[in-house]
Amino acid sequence: FGAQGPGTSPELIVHNAKVTTQDTSRPQAEAIAFRDGKITAVGSNQEVLKSKGRSTRLIDAKGRRLIPGLNDSHLHAIRGGRFYSFELRWDGVPSLKVALDRVREQAKRTPKGQWIRVIGGWTPHQFAERRMPTPKELTLAAPDTPVYVLYLYSTAIVNRKGVEELGITKHSMAPAGGRYELGADGEPTGRLLAEPNPTILYQTLAELGEPSSEEKLSGTRHFYRELNRFGITSALDAGGGGHRFPAHYDGTARLAQTADMPVRISFHLFAQEPGAELKEFQDWVAAHEVQQNLAPTLAHGYELEGGGETLVTSAVDFENFRAPRPPLPERFRPELERVTNLLISKRWSLRIHATYDESASQILDVFESVDRTERDAGRLGFKSVRWAFDHGETLGGTSIGRIKALGGGVMVQNRMAFAGEDFIERYGRAMAAHAPPLRALLDAGVPVGAGTDATRVSSYNPWLALYWMVSGKSVGGAQLLDERNRLTRDEALHLYTLGSAWFSNEEEVKGRIAVGQFADFALLSHDYFAVPLETVRAIESVLTVVNGRVVYG
Repeated sequence: FGAQGPGTSPELIVHNAKVTTQDTSRPQAEAIAFRDGKITAVGSNQEVLKSKGRSTRLIDAKGRRLIPGLNDSHLHAIRGGRFYSFELRWDGVPSLKVALDRVREQAKRTPKGQWIRVIGGWTPHQFAERRMPTPKELTLAAPDTPVYVLYLYSTAIVNRKGVEELGITKHSMAPAGGRYELGADGEPTGRLLAEPNPTILYQTLAELGEPSSEEKLSGTRHFYRELNRFGITSALDAGGGGHRFPAHYDGTARLAQTADMPVRISFHLFAQEPGAELKEFQDWVAAHEVQQNLAPTLAHGYELEGGGETLVTSAVDFENFRAPRPPLPERFRPELERVTNLLISKRWSLRIHATYDESASQILDVFESVDRTERDAGRLGFKSVRWAFDHGETLGGTSIGRIKALGGGVMVQNRMAFAGEDFIERYGRAMAAHAPPLRALLDAGVPVGAGTDATRVSSYNPWLALYWMVSGKSVGGAQLLDERNRLTRDEALHLYTLGSAWFSNEEEVKGRIAVGQFADFALLSHDYFAVPLETVRAIESVLTVVNGRVVYG
């Protein structure tokens, strides 16, 4: 429970709830109270209501499920807010016909000089038609407005107006690892293909135009409210290609200076310049402190954690399952070793993208070498920081044991819920059944956080990720994870709360409904633990609270 002294009655009490506390000393409760951004009491309705003061606000939950606020451990949140006002989303759209109708409607109100942008969060397998739009269909829907549709990091589809605006001709040279598709007539079709390098997709996106500072602030406000709508109260931001710090971070940076910051963001810095990553990190380390709160009105509101998810470009294995697995070039070893040495010596946490076990194994060779050097010098090495692999779809048992021995964790996302069918076509159902190896990671005692990799891959809707971990199914209904590799609802929720908090050193202040924890929670539209599994995908929050303040209701 908890105790209040004179003049310390709670500001708000939520009662008559089914509270999932994730506190082993009291797993369930009926009511919570909080003051000054912290939980002050947890218990039965009778116990908590005794603490009510004259000014205490009461909210009757009417029997709804209350959970700790969700924490996405791999969300490109800052970049998502930067572009949110410029994007048309197809998240959850049931048919290609409806998707094209949305393009048609958007064309009526898109200002001259702007693009219609559909950037991730969808898969053709969610459509009744089970296919992607064609460039011709996009042209018919928006003949006079350029349209750019991105599917994962494998393909972009551009209408005829878009091809003209980009100046793509049959003579255009694509970036290395990419291709402009040509038709039977030798002319560009409007398809841009990553084979497997997504540079062609990144570079084209950069040509579509940058929002103004005010548009970024507005987009960030709207996007973070969207996250709150689903019960998200925290996120670990993974940077992004073409997303430069600090220039492109101003939407979130400005919002963090106000009392309206509605999501706690911990962010990592993503190297941008191939071959010059060490210089980038040297400059960042010299100019910035890690774990320094940059949000004056919200504890742990906006904090730099360290480096990643790209530390060096040469160590990235592109997750385009429509193309063969790319081998890492030999130069990645010295490049990664230099950057890793710097970050570990300065006690900057790090995270690194690794889709395939083959890549993770080679990266671990470098990490273990750096760790030995650090320990030989009398320092703690990797165990002085929280560090992680991102993704890890095909991690094997040996690599999992090495991660555990080095004190690291793995942040998993539901990318397979959107790309699983492509994965099956290339690697087969047997590999898809344990991609990623959720059960093996938990059984090995490796810290695991859950997330989405939104917004350019998965949807930012966390309930699709929770559904995927429990059901093992893609959004198109394909059975991916086998029964042994699926999680219980309790386990999945744990990864999306306490599990994610480990990676930012915040497991002592968030992820539980307990006295002294941050007052971050969500009251749900449906009881996550009681509804049929298919209904989990439809859950939203009816009341989201961050730091004791209602941010969505």
